Amino acid sequence: MLLSIDIGNTNIILGMFKDDELRATWRIATDIDRMPDEYAVILLSLLRQQGLDAPDVTKVAICSVVPPLTAIFEELCQRYCHVEPLIVRAGVKTGVRIRLDNPAEAGADRIVDAAAAHHLYGGPVIIVDLGTATTFDTVSKEGDYLGGAIAPGLSTAAESLFTHTAVLPRVALTRPERAIGTNTIAAMQSGLVFGYIGLIEGIIARIQSELKEKAKVVATGGYAELIAKETSLIDIVNLDLTSVLI
Repeated sequence: MLLSIDIGNTNIILGMFKDDELRATWRIATDIDRMPDEYAVILLSLLRQQGLDAPDVTKVAICSVVPPLTAIFEELCQRYCHVEPLIVRAGVKTGVRIRLDNPAEAGADRIVDAAAAHHLYGGPVIIVDLGTATTFDTVSKEGDYLGGAIAPGLSTAAESLFTHTAVLPRVALTRPERAIGTNTIAAMQSGLVFGYIGLIEGIIARIQSELKEKAKVVATGGYAELIAKETSLIDIVNLDLTSVLI
């Protein structure tokens, strides 16, 4: 069975595949201070919940944007699963051609999102990944990764408001009832949630205009469902997108 590991700045998403079937997924908090043995305890516990154990893992693929944890999980796979993992990075064949000025700059998560979306939905396709950062990735009909845009993530913006102001509180990122907030919390939720919908719709519209043809829009990441409910521009929500390819 294939274990896919997507190491993000906030969460680590694990997916277990048997052939082409995604059998189980788990989400745990990213913590760069944990050692391989600590992550192994978590992983083995999750596997056993599904009636599995380390010997059931015969292949591992890792996509990581947290370099210190890449080595941690590589060691974990070698010691506990006796598997040499595939580390997805620029240069690994994924089925899409990277057309950036410097292909080595492409983040592993963006490469995997682009390749998975093109594999599942064809092209042209725009992927909006709503995580710690909000990224927009564009793949042509022919399978060329054209690039995109990077903005601060919704939670990143909310935390910045809290940490860089004297009186604004930390707020839950939920849909406010109205755009006109009648208290501080409602006003912040309006600015954050509705503001990000405006940002997302604006960038999607610009990318569609530059492509000069209609592209499918796929949303993934922790805030995908929240945002997708508020805009008609997102065609598909796939929270397991990164796991599909790796």
